[in-house]
Amino acid sequence: MCGAGVLPARMAREARRQGWRVVAFTVGPVEGVDVHADRVVPSRLTEVAPVLVALQEERVSAVLLAGRFPADDVLKSPGDEVFAHLAGRAGSLVDARLLDAVVTTLAGMGVTVLDQRLFVGDWLCDEGCWTATRPTDAEWADVRRGLDLARQAADGHVGQTVVLKRGVVAAVEALEGTTAAIRRGTSLAGPGAVVVKAVAADHDYRFDTPAVGPETIEAAASGRAAVVAIEAQRVLIVDRGETVRRADAAGIALVCTGGGGRRA
Repeated sequence: MCGAGVLPARMAREARRQGWRVVAFTVGPVEGVDVHADRVVPSRLTEVAPVLVALQEERVSAVLLAGRFPADDVLKSPGDEVFAHLAGRAGSLVDARLLDAVVTTLAGMGVTVLDQRLFVGDWLCDEGCWTATRPTDAEWADVRRGLDLARQAADGHVGQTVVLKRGVVAAVEALEGTTAAIRRGTSLAGPGAVVVKAVAADHDYRFDTPAVGPETIEAAASGRAAVVAIEAQRVLIVDRGETVRRADAAGIALVCTGGGGRRA
């Protein structure tokens, strides 16, 4: 099930490498996925019946969600009868409830929803510093404090990113998302801020793998941040080569840290 971004093509390629036959249900333009798919089925989030028919036709046994899906499509379109039934069962259009209803429907068809981490390759990184620039001792102190705070925010389903400087928190991500939180936090903190992104302990990787990428680095560079730190083996570096290149060009330290301490 493919949304926007570079992840669908990467996941489809990895799935094929592992021996899966790949059928790509694309929601909107999805670049590069057709190269790795045996069949491409253009789809809409709110038109569920044709998707279920195609799943049965192709004898699909497992589904992998990949990319960004347009939430406004769900709000603006009434959808078909199957979508209306799913929404009624969920009782809400909140992502988690609607996805639970989808998983239940697929399970009734004998279809399993897979963990995305199995198909992202080396974009999910171990602990370490990926750039020539490394954090100073003071910046490492902010990374450690930021990791603890970002985990708390994520566990509370507030957001996954914090921006801080010398121990003072400038921003905590909420509805606006990671990039906007970075822009807001660095504008308040000034040059030398530290950005940290972590994940809730109970995060469900079937539906989403939190990530940073070139856009994240561009936002951090615009705000003259010193460090972007992510929770190792739990936050993805999208297009890792390009992301590291941009971080090096901006003199930003990109680090993965604290992945195994408290998380499964």
